[in-house]
Amino acid sequence: MRVAVSVLRANGWPRVIAALAAMRCILRSSGSAAVVAAAVTALLVEPVLAETLPEALVRTYQNNPQLNAERARQRGTDEGVSQALAGYRPQLLLTLTGGLQQVRVLFFDNTIQTQTLRTWTIGFTVSQTLFNGFKTANTVRQSEAQVQSGREALRNTGQGVLLDAVTAYTNVLANQSLVEAQRINVTALRETLATTKTRLEGGDVTPTDVAQAEARLSRGLADLNAAEVGLAISQALYAQVIGAPPGRLVPAESIDRLLPRTREEATAISRKEHPAILAAMYDIDVAQFGTKIAESSLLPTLSVQGNLQRQWENDPTLSAKGNDIGSLLGTASVPIYDGGLAASQIRQAKEIAMQARIVLELIRNQTQRRKRRRASARRSTCSTRSRTSRPPARG
Repeated sequence: MRVAVSVLRANGWPRVIAALAAMRCILRSSGSAAVVAAAVTALLVEPVLAETLPEALVRTYQNNPQLNAERARQRGTDEGVSQALAGYRPQLLLTLTGGLQQVRVLFFDNTIQTQTLRTWTIGFTVSQTLFNGFKTANTVRQSEAQVQSGREALRNTGQGVLLDAVTAYTNVLANQSLVEAQRINVTALRETLATTKTRLEGGDVTPTDVAQAEARLSRGLADLNAAEVGLAISQALYAQVIGAPPGRLVPAESIDRLLPRTREEATAISRKEHPAILAAMYDIDVAQFGTKIAESSLLPTLSVQGNLQRQWENDPTLSAKGNDIGSLLGTASVPIYDGGLAASQIRQAKEIAMQARIVLELIRNQTQRRKRRRASARRSTCSTRSRTSRPPARG
């Protein structure tokens, strides 16, 4: 009786069958039908909370550490756009210095004058880049492409994590059903063994029949132990992916109505919408903008700088007490020769862009192969389930 109660509480309503099977043996041995009926009623009225697949997916999406790590990485990538846009804006700098300065001055009449100056300087500088070979514009575009690529990579990671969650969910359900079937089988085998021993006492069977019944029971117990180990492993994987141990799981609804009708249609959708493919396409844009950024080092740079400064007791000749300085300067720099550094960086960027294009084709081929593999695995799984849907032998 305790076995049936613990089974039901641990796994929910699907355990009612095993509980009833165990109680049937108790009924045969004790004959107390009223007690068994009262126990079954108490078990059936016990409240059991159910967990559906959408609820498990929501929990996975919120709590999975791999997804949260990818979200943090994406937030860091998003900051690259703000950093690139800073190249368009002026740079403001405020400086303040102060201290003591000991001065000893020798004049033309051979007189010497010494003095301790309390110097301080305050300055304000404004710098603005007017042209840098379109480096800032291409850097902004590259950062935006990196953000788009990161978002698609995050979406691809989310798909993989949610697929792992669905797999863990269905594995727990399948292993629970298998354990249930093995327990029913063990209960039936124990009943068969008891019946065989009774018939042996009456002389209807031989000791060989009893030995065979005991062997079948031992095999059933071994199968039950293996099924329970598989269930424990699937429950651990469920807790790892979803973030909480499984409760009473409800079988998921079929998604056949959401699937493409043909394999060609699924392939066409994946080439347009698969996040791994889209991320690889954005990576090509990132590499191309990297080439343009490298080429900008061959173009001239124009900038303007304004400066305001006040100095006090900063003249070591002791001829001035303070100075006020203001300046507005424009700067133009034209690269002539840098030892081949820019040319090498351009060639490197072009090779990286070629690598990104090759990776895109590789990901497209891998995506199509995965879809074919999953479709064949789905067909083989369906055929295997149809073959194994029959209950195990009872002796």
